[in-house]
Formats: sequence, C-alpha cells, structure tokens
Amino acid sequence: MRILYIHQFFATRQSSLGLIRSYEFARRWVEQGHEVTMITSASRLPDEYAEKLFSEGEIDGIRIRSVRVAYDNRMGTWRRIASFLTFMFGATWLAITAGKHDVVFATSTPLTVGIPGWLAAALRRTPFVFEVRDLWPEAAVQMGAIRRGGLLEWLAKRLERFLYRRSAFVIALSPGMAAGVTNEGIPDERVIMVPNSSDLDLFSPGPRDPELVERYGLGDRFVVGYAGAIGPSNAVEDNVPAAASRLLREGRTDIVFLIAGDGKSVPELAKRCEGLPNVVLAGSMPKAEVPRFTRTADVLMVLFADKPILATNSPNKFFDALATGRPVIVNSDGWTREIVECDEVGLYFPAGDGGALAEAVRRLADDAGLRERFGANARKLAESCFARDLLAERVLLTLTAAAERRTLEPEVAASWAHCGERVSRSGRAG
Repeated sequence: MRILYIHQFFATRQSSLGLIRSYEFARRWVEQGHEVTMITSASRLPDEYAEKLFSEGEIDGIRIRSVRVAYDNRMGTWRRIASFLTFMFGATWLAITAGKHDVVFATSTPLTVGIPGWLAAALRRTPFVFEVRDLWPEAAVQMGAIRRGGLLEWLAKRLERFLYRRSAFVIALSPGMAAGVTNEGIPDERVIMVPNSSDLDLFSPGPRDPELVERYGLGDRFVVGYAGAIGPSNAVEDNVPAAASRLLREGRTDIVFLIAGDGKSVPELAKRCEGLPNVVLAGSMPKAEVPRFTRTADVLMVLFADKPILATNSPNKFFDALATGRPVIVNSDGWTREIVECDEVGLYFPAGDGGALAEAVRRLADDAGLRERFGANARKLAESCFARDLLAERVLLTLTAAAERRTLEPEVAASWAHCGERVSRSGRAG
C-alpha cells in the first residue's frame, strides 16, 4: 500500500522523543513492505533539510518531502498562525506532486494540515483519513489563544467539521477526543480511538542512572520526576512549588522534585522555586537522556492546567512512565485518571491543589510496597494495551480499510483493543 502521510512536526528519535508517533508508525509500515511518503516541515529534521525551501530525502526507508517553515513554542498566536498557513501552502504543493498513493493520512495539530491532505486525496480520488491529536478549535479557545465567538473560531470550527465529514475515518487519540468528533455528527463506526504509545525498547524498568544522580545531587532522596513542556497548558509552576513548600514545612527533606523541560513558563517556575532546596530545575534535557531520566525518578508526574479540554489529552509522558514501570501521578480529571485508578498504576490529585500533590507524593514515598505494585502494573499495562507495535497495526488496519473503501471489522472499530469496554463507556460520555 502507498501511504501519503502529512505531519507538520514529524520528528525522529534523534530530534524529539515527544513527537515520534508518525516516525515510529511509518518506519514499521515500511518494514512491512508498504511505501510511505512523509510531507512535513524541516523544523525537526536534520539541518540539510532547511537549506532550501523544498527538500527531499529518505529516513529509515521513509520518503521525506519537506518545506522550510519556522516554528517555536514561544511564538505568539499570530506568528503561529503564519507558520501554520505557510506550511499549509507548501505542503499542498508537495502533496499534490508526490505521485500516486492509495490513501492520504493527515495528522493534526494544527488543524490546517488537513487541507493539503484533503486536496491531495480529492485530486487523486483516493480516500482521506484524518487524525485528531487535539480538539481544535476548542483547545485554542480554552487556552486563550483565540477568542470564543470570534472570526478565527468561526473559521476553524467550519474547517474542523469539513475535514471530519470528508474523512473515511477519523482517528482520535483519546476517548474524550473521540467523543468530541462524534459530537460533530460523525458516526461512531467512522471514529477510531488509537492513543499514544509506549516505546518498550526505549523506556524500560531499571536502576537509577548514577551519572544523573551525581549531576543533580540527588543522593538517596526520593525523586519525583517531571520531563516535558513547561508552558501555560502544563501549569508546572502552579503545582510543584506549592507541593514542595508543603513538604518542606513538614520536614520532608528526603523528597526532591526533579524538573526537566523548557517552555514559556520556565521563568515563572524558577521565580516560584527560589528558596526551595527540594526542587531541582534541570533545564532542557537532551532527548537521549529522557529514558535515563525516567528510570532515575521513583515516581513520575503528568501535569496539566485546570482546563476541561486538557483532560482529553493523550500525553506521551504518561505512556513513557508506564513503559518505565514507574507509578504515575496525574492531575487531569479525565481518562488518564480512570486508567491510573482502575488499573492501579498511580495516584490522582486535583489540578492546582499543591497540598493534594504533596499528600500523593508522601504516600508513595512512605510505601515501597505500593510503589512496587503500581510500577509492575504500569509496565504490564504498557505491554498489553499501549505497545507501539499494537497501535501501529491498529492504524494500518484503519488505513487499509479506507484504501479498500470498506468498513472496519467490529473488533478493530471498538474503542481500543484489550481495554475498550471500560474506556468506551467513559469516553463516549465525554
């Protein structure tokens, strides 16, 4: 099968571990004998792809066609929109000149990646499959990036519905996202839930990394780790300093928060952590160190701001923690909370409640048996439900059904293999 794959932020293991879903899926399909052409920007590719406006190459058997587009998470709303539109026009040209294909697969965000995908599919009269990584424009509205009731929301909402309705299937990364798609009138049988994945070869249980322990002066303290973006949607600056202060007042100098990452909120986080010796800010971490980091932590946190839309997220760091066999502390009152509590892989605390976070940390620090049980359950869940191989095959079955213009078998169309019944009930309820 010839797959035309469109993802503005395509990245390999050498450039970003947080954005490798497209790479990991595509390389597996190539190994199985399929042809994959990736339409992307040069923002996370090797430097040679940024030397010209349009470039072409190959990475691990994946044909790469890229357009040079600047993008950074620190950009303001209008600069981001300009970047999205620039990629949309460039990607449209690359997609319609990419040659014959059997199916077009476009993955957001941004929502605008669906336009070159739909156009390429329409011109070649091939099926189109759209993947939803965030519910736009609702996510942008709730985060304050665009105004509710404004022109941008009006345009984005119509584009969202247009792309959903012209897709043979819509792949959603969480039950909440799937519910968001079906709420727009898309039949259940056309909405396939495929969450983010655990890379079992990259992340695995093991002892602390001695070099990281020495570098950050961790000693034999209990380590609460966070590795990821530090921006408005994560609210690390709201949760960690409050919990760290609470634990210090209780005399718990045996516990340390180790925070690695970058983003808009780093200056505010640093300011709020002044005078807190139990918080170590590691800064931006090289991608090769992330698996070493997760093993060095005794528990790992997945943090988000208190916005309803963020409860639908499918965060990579959650699945990395599961694969590492570490207990997970989450603060989103959504499907990750249900997994944490029902599968007994960690603890939940309400977003913004530093006292509750401190209590969760204290409970895990003081109960080695509980940590061991949660960690073992986490790795087992990663292997049985979220392994990259399992979910890559699920997406491939969806693309194959689209290319052959048929419906999916009932077992594939369920919310997700192994864990579908429980999550389907909660996810379809929103």
